[in-house]
Amino acid sequence: MLADFNKLPDHSRVWIYQANRSFTEEEQKEIEESLTAFLKEWTAHGSDLNAGFEIKYKRFIVIGLDQTNVSASGCSIDASVHFIQSLEQKYNVELLDRMNVSFKQGEFIAYKPLIDFKKMAKAKSVSPSTIVFNNLVATKQEYLENWEVPASDSWHSRFV
Repeated sequence: MLADFNKLPDHSRVWIYQANRSFTEEEQKEIEESLTAFLKEWTAHGSDLNAGFEIKYKRFIVIGLDQTNVSASGCSIDASVHFIQSLEQKYNVELLDRMNVSFKQGEFIAYKPLIDFKKMAKAKSVSPSTIVFNNLVATKQEYLENWEVPASDSWHSRFV
């Protein structure tokens, strides 16, 4: 069941998929249509899941799930991963590689392999105040409060 992401409760579970590049306007529109169709049909053991999404910065797909009445099952999570994999193939984009880091450089969002981010930190090209995207947040509240934070306030702090 499709829900308005903004109206999901703060305790809703979130999954964040970062793209290795920005989506074009056309791609974003198509992805929004695909996400809408997928979430309308997303179920766990035959029960509709109350989920919504948003796309941030033309680069991050954020799926939220209100687990108040029905929680995600292993099969429903597998279905969502298969859906994301289909987007990767269709748009020739990486969405599931967790060994990459996205961070702000002014208004630009950079995407680097973790090893390059570490090198940039050593070279002082990124600092503790560099805004990073902590895609490990688990709830909507954490997403709203701790997703876009200075590197010093996230797991990235060990590198800066």
